[in-house]
Parts: sequence; C-alpha cells; structure tokens
Amino acid sequence: MTYPRIPVTEDELHAYVDKELPAERRGDVEAWLAAHPDDAERVRSWQSMAELLHVRYDAVANEPVPKRLELERLERQPRKLIYGAIAATLVAFVAGGGLGWLAHGVAAAPSTFQSFTLDALDAHRLYVIEVRHPVEVPGTDRAHLQAWLTKRCGWTVHAPELDSTGLRLVGGRLLPGPTGPASFLMYESASGERFTIYSAKAATEATQMRYTKQGNDGALFWADQNVGYVVSGGTDRERLMQVARLVYDQAENSGTYSSP
Repeated sequence: MTYPRIPVTEDELHAYVDKELPAERRGDVEAWLAAHPDDAERVRSWQSMAELLHVRYDAVANEPVPKRLELERLERQPRKLIYGAIAATLVAFVAGGGLGWLAHGVAAAPSTFQSFTLDALDAHRLYVIEVRHPVEVPGTDRAHLQAWLTKRCGWTVHAPELDSTGLRLVGGRLLPGPTGPASFLMYESASGERFTIYSAKAATEATQMRYTKQGNDGALFWADQNVGYVVSGGTDRERLMQVARLVYDQAENSGTYSSP
C-alpha cells in the first residue's frame, strides 16, 4: 500500500469531509484512511453528522449573519423595544403543574424576553450548522472555557453536565448580548441533536421560564439575579424542558447566579 509522504493532519481530515481539500492531497488522504481505520471511522462519523445538520438546517444556512451578532457591536447601546408581529409570536408561557421551580420572582418585561430569545435563537441557528468551527473553545478544555467566559462576562459562567440527557459539551464562545457580552455554550447528542445555552446580563432580578418557537427551533428563557438564560434546541418542548431544568438546577447549585 502507498502511504502519503507527508502525514495527514486532522485539519486535512476535516477539509476532506467538507470537500475543501486541495485536489493534489485527496489521494494522499484516501490512502491514509485506508491504512488507519480509526481515522476512517472518525471521518465517517463527521460525514454522518454533516449530513444530519444539512438536512435540518440547510434552509437557514445561507441567511445573512444578523447584525446583532457582529462582535464589534459588543459595546452598543441597548436596542429599542421590538413591537408588532414579532412581539405577538414571543408570548407563550410554559404551562403545567410541578414546575414551581420555574416561577419564582416577577414576570419578565416583554422587551427583555424578546431581546434575549431573538439573540439566542439567531446565535443557535448560526452556529449549530457548523461542523468544523461551531465554538471558539472546545469542551475538552472546560475549566479554561468557564474561567474565560466568567472573566469576560462578569458573572460566574458554569458549563453544566448534561450527560444524563445524552448531551456532551461541544464547547463555547463569546458573543454580544443585548447590553454587553454574552456566553454561548453548545451541547450535542450522539445522533447529532444540538442544544445551546445563551446567557447575558439582564435588567431584571428574576422571571418565570417562558417558551417560544421559531420555525424548527424552540427556546426557553428565564432570568435570575440580573442574568438571563436561553436554552435553545428543537421544537420538542418536553425534551427542551428536560435540558433546561437540568441547566437551571445546576446553575442554582453551582452559584452561577452570583457575581464572581
């Protein structure tokens, strides 16, 4: 068997999956994969993941990046209130008994709910389709990710353990929020299902959890001690609630709701 003269890197394996590899290296990579079954299995898993993400998100993949996610606007002034049709779509409350843990404190002002859910869902839809670069800091570096986001955001950022829901931490990144920096964490299941946790400073002490749906995505918002949270995922509300409840409980127990 012929081996590549230059060893194949992980970046080249990703480029091969994304069909971005230079033609002159494609034969080398294929020869490498034929001789390295572990790498070949990784590549097959990435290809399967890419196919799943394309099926679910191709409809939004080519949308322009929302202006609210431009990093140079981190220090922008608070946005104006959003009225009209958008407001009408964002006023669904989580219903049902046994959810007393959700409803401590006063109800959120519509502007807070709207600004957080709009920003969070825009970020969710923008980054969950990424295969190679969904995050800035990988989940394998959890301690650094938490310390970095805590320092930049100004409150204790905790990346919860969601293994019991079948989700592992992909990683996170820093984003602009409604009035300053925002923390963005991404989780993924073995089947390619992705959830994100968006948090930023909020001008409210505490709120009920509130649900909204946009297209194929759903989100649950709440706030506590001037920090707002949005867990985004698919439109299965029970599944979203399962994830959000675990995020809420761990944030409360870890002291996330306090300044560092």
